[in-house]
Amino acid sequence: MTGSDAYEAAGGLDRVIHEPARLLLTTALHSVDGSDFVFLQNLSGLTKGNLSSHLAKLEQAGYIAVTKTGAGRRARTWVELTGTGRAAVTEHWKHLDRLRALADVPHESADRSGTGP
Repeated sequence: MTGSDAYEAAGGLDRVIHEPARLLLTTALHSVDGSDFVFLQNLSGLTKGNLSSHLAKLEQAGYIAVTKTGAGRRARTWVELTGTGRAAVTEHWKHLDRLRALADVPHESADRSGTGP
């Protein structure tokens, strides 16, 4: 891959998903049919407020669906990826894989002197 390939791969990253907490959440949700809020909070270590904020951003992007059931002590918040979200996470990881592959390809040293050959 060339430098322009790397630039293209980096340019394809989804900034909504790429934020570290949201990448963790979407990756976890990609491996299951859905999860409750408490599990995601325990997994991520986020506070209720921070988790709610990240989930709201993912929901606004159309990447997750949030369902609330019950009331009081039996209230439950269920979170699942939408079809759009599942496709976006898959594509995001493909872009990350392309970037990762660049580290495995030998590259010539860059001429840092500014004089060139």
